[in-house]
Formats: sequence, C-alpha cells, structure tokens
Amino acid sequence: MALRPVQVNIKALDASAVGRFWAQALGWSAHSPGVTTYVGPVGEFVWPDPVAVGVDVVPVPEPKTATKNRVHLDLATTSAAHQAELVARLQALGATPADVGQGDVPWTVLADPEGNEFCVLEPREVYRDTGPIAAVVVDCADPRAMARFWGEAIDWATHEVTDDYAVLRSAKGGGPYLEFLRTPGLKTVPDRVHLDLLPYPGDDQAAEVARLRALGATGLDLGQGDVPWTCLADPEGHEFCVLAPS
Repeated sequence: MALRPVQVNIKALDASAVGRFWAQALGWSAHSPGVTTYVGPVGEFVWPDPVAVGVDVVPVPEPKTATKNRVHLDLATTSAAHQAELVARLQALGATPADVGQGDVPWTVLADPEGNEFCVLEPREVYRDTGPIAAVVVDCADPRAMARFWGEAIDWATHEVTDDYAVLRSAKGGGPYLEFLRTPGLKTVPDRVHLDLLPYPGDDQAAEVARLRALGATGLDLGQGDVPWTCLADPEGHEFCVLAPS
C-alpha cells in the first residue's frame, strides 16, 4: 500500500486568476472542470499526470495572512539568463518580490498575485530533469522525523536525510522533489498550500487513511463537510488530503 502525490493544492480568493498565473508561470495549461482550477502540462487533459505534480487552485473566502506559508514551490531554471528572464516574466504576470529573511542568496523569492511565496532558483544540475517545478518545499522542525513519516506515507524514495534537510523523489525518477527544510518557528496558521495524495486504482482509501493515522497522522476538520476526500495533518501539523481513488 502506498500513496502518490498528485497535486499541490493552493487556496485562493480568485481561483481562476491564480490558476491562470500558475499556468503561465509554469508554461502549462489551466483546466476548470468545476469550482477549482487545475494546472498541468500542456496537451490533452490527463489527471493524474503520470510524472508531473500538478497545481489545483481552490476558491476560499479568506485572504492569505501576512504569515509566511510553510509549504512553497521552487521553480527550476537552466541558466542565469533563464533565471533572469523568468523572474522578469513572472513579475509582468503579477508576481511581487518577497522578503522572508532570505538575505543574500542566489535564488529569487517572489509571491504570486495573492501573496503565496515561491522561489526561482539559480540553475542547479540536480533539477535538470524535474520540469518547471524543481521541488515542493516544507518548513519543519525535524526533517528526520518528516522523512520517516512521509517516506512511509508515499511511494517516493528517500534521497538524503540530515538534521537540517531531507529529500524525497518519485522512485520513477521524474517530476519534482519533496524537500523538508529545518526552519525556526512553529506552524501558527492553517496551511494555504498543501499536498493532495491519491491511492492507486484498486487500493482502499479508508485503509490508506487508517495506515497514515497509525504512522502519526491526525484527523483534521477544516469545515470541509461531506466530501469524498479525507483531510489529515502530518506529525508537525501540515495539512494534506487523501483523495478518492481515480
């Protein structure tokens, strides 16, 4: 039994506008089959994508607070010129510079039109084959503990684990990395960005949820009501959802 990360869920006041931003930012397409806007690779709409982790923008009535998100995206670039061009293009699309205390670093920190922080990385060889999203990055207190939980929760392989940093990636070798970064401070507000996980066809959603609870996940009531997915929190309180099998 295992789950696969299939999309990064972003809450937004204007899901269509934020979805369009991320589609243009990533060079992907935006699809709005219902109230949410799904952003995935260009081409015939396929969900879940077999390699990429998509972006699903969900409408909510509350704006983002001033508190930095504890989950964000890192975008890949192939050269210094590409990084500069991408930053300029993103700002033309409505992104704004963001100061999260990063200091003098080779990457650029921006925020999407509703304030969700993300990074445009300098070119790094490790991200040469990830696609536009290099990594989904999670701030945490204990990367080793997060690697243990998430390494059991999903079917991705653990690449590196230290006291300050842990890295997972699909065992198939494609798509983004999932990175846990030791960060001061504790989670204080609900996550604006989280991962959605999907069982494989034929697997039982309820059994997967029970397995995650045994690993240390806890149930979560976000006012979601009667929905086909289950909201949980990992051992440090980061929200995530287990979707119904496709």
